[in-house]
Amino acid sequence: MNKRPEPKSWISAIHAYVPGKSKGADGKPLIKLSANENPLGTSHAALEARANAAAPALYPDPDSKDLREALGKLNGIAPSRIVMGTGSDELLHIAAQAYAGPGDEIIYVRYGFSVYDIAARRCGAVPVVAPDLDYGTDVDALLALVNDKTRVVFVANPNNPTGSYLPKGEIARLHAGLPSDVLLVIDQAYAEYVAPEDEDGALALAEAHENVLVTRTFSKIYGLAGERLGWATGAAPLVDALNRIRGPFNLSNSAQAMGLAAVTDQAFVESSRLHNLAERTRFVEQLNALSNHGVRPLPSQANFVLILFQGKLTAETVYNGLMEHGYITRWLPGQGLPDALRITIGTAAQMDEIAAAIRAMANA
Repeated sequence: MNKRPEPKSWISAIHAYVPGKSKGADGKPLIKLSANENPLGTSHAALEARANAAAPALYPDPDSKDLREALGKLNGIAPSRIVMGTGSDELLHIAAQAYAGPGDEIIYVRYGFSVYDIAARRCGAVPVVAPDLDYGTDVDALLALVNDKTRVVFVANPNNPTGSYLPKGEIARLHAGLPSDVLLVIDQAYAEYVAPEDEDGALALAEAHENVLVTRTFSKIYGLAGERLGWATGAAPLVDALNRIRGPFNLSNSAQAMGLAAVTDQAFVESSRLHNLAERTRFVEQLNALSNHGVRPLPSQANFVLILFQGKLTAETVYNGLMEHGYITRWLPGQGLPDALRITIGTAAQMDEIAAAIRAMANA
C-alpha cells in the first residue's frame, strides 16, 4: 500500500493568501490599485542606499542593529524592544506560533486582514471571528468572545480591507478588558497614514504592558513592499520569544540598507501621507455624489477606500469595467464582501479617471 506524507489537518484547512492581481484575465498588464502600494514609489534616499548595500555574497547583520537603532530613535523606543521581520506578515505568524497552539483560540474581527486566519490555523489554533460594527472593529464583540482558551487577539488599526479606525480610547478599552495572559497584537501596517494627533496610543501600551505587541511594515507608506521589511515592538519577553523563532538573517543586506535610508527620509513619508489624504478626500467626495446609485465609500484612515455597491450597479460589474479602463482593483467575494471593491489611492489623475468610470457605469 503506497503512502505519502500528509500535512496536519489544520494546515489542510488553510486557504492560501491571495495577493492583489496586477494583470487582467487575458494577461494584459494593468495599473495596479489592488495591493495598497505607494503611488509615489520609493524615497530617492532608499533607492540610492540599495546601490551601496553590502555585497549579496555576504550574510546580512542577523540583528539588523543599525535599522533597529534608527527605528528606536524615530519612535522613542529602546532598540532592544524592537524585532525585525520579513514584512509584518512574518511577525504576525510567529506571534501566533509563539503564544498559541492546538486547542487554543485566536480572535480577530470579521472583515479583518486575511492573514490572521492563516496565522491561527498554521499553529493549530482555532480562529474565532468577532462580529463587525458596520464593517469596523467592535470592541465589545471582541471582548465577549474571550474565554480561558483565548491566547491572542489580532486587531488591525487602521483595518484592512475596510479602512476603519479605532481611536485611542477604544484601543485602551480593548486592552483593559483582556486578561493579562492574552496577547493583544495591534497591526499598524497603515499607521503612518493617520494624522499624528489621531494616533491610537498602541506604542505607549506596548511600552507599559507585557501583553501588547505592535507590528508595522515598510511595505505601505515607505514604498518598500518588494524588500519584505517589517518590525514589531513589545515588552522584552515578547521580543525575546519572537527572536527565538524568526528566520535567521531574515532581512537582506539591501532591505536593511534601504530601510535605514527610508527611516531617515521622513520628508518622503510626510509627503506620501499628505498626498494620500488629499486624493482620498477628493475621491470619496466624488463617490459620495453617487449615493443615489447605491455607491457607498466607507470612512477610511488608510491608503485605500472600500466601496460598497448596494444598488443596481454591482461590485463585479465595476471591477470588470475598471479593467477595461486599464485598472485592476480588489474585489473581495472570498472575504465575504462580494458587494465591495477595495481601491488603493493612486495619483490624482488615476483617481479622477476611476471616479469618472464609476460615474459613467452608474449612469449607464
